[in-house]
Amino acid sequence: MAMNFRKRHQPEEPEINLIPFIDVLLVVLIFLVLTTTYSKLTELKINLPTANAQSAKPRPHELIVVVTADGRYVINQRVLDGRSVESIAVGLSTAASGDKSSVVVVTADASATHQSVINVMDAARRVGLSQLTFATQGQADAGAAQAQP
Repeated sequence: MAMNFRKRHQPEEPEINLIPFIDVLLVVLIFLVLTTTYSKLTELKINLPTANAQSAKPRPHELIVVVTADGRYVINQRVLDGRSVESIAVGLSTAASGDKSSVVVVTADASATHQSVINVMDAARRVGLSQLTFATQGQADAGAAQAQP
């Protein structure tokens, strides 16, 4: 009877060597940390411009729309009752009296909401008044306005 002393050769289980994988990930992580820019979220600060040009000459077909700080509208020194886009459109159409070449001059208070100015623009579009401009204060006017109590 012959004895077989040879061990049976069983193939070893394949294993994944994680050390090179971890090395590559650490290098990529260091690269990302060094190249990333961290931006700080801040408030949007808007400085409204002032004009230092000569004052504009009055035009005969101007519709001056004043937007007050509390959201009221005044068209050619006539206070509107409502604050809706429809009431502004009616006020603009009666002030323009059918003249589509009239220029709408929007004079808004600095603390007026943006939506109230957009309402004026929307009402002018609905009426068919396509010429729209915004009034600014001159640099000399801004200093005089700040000097007054």
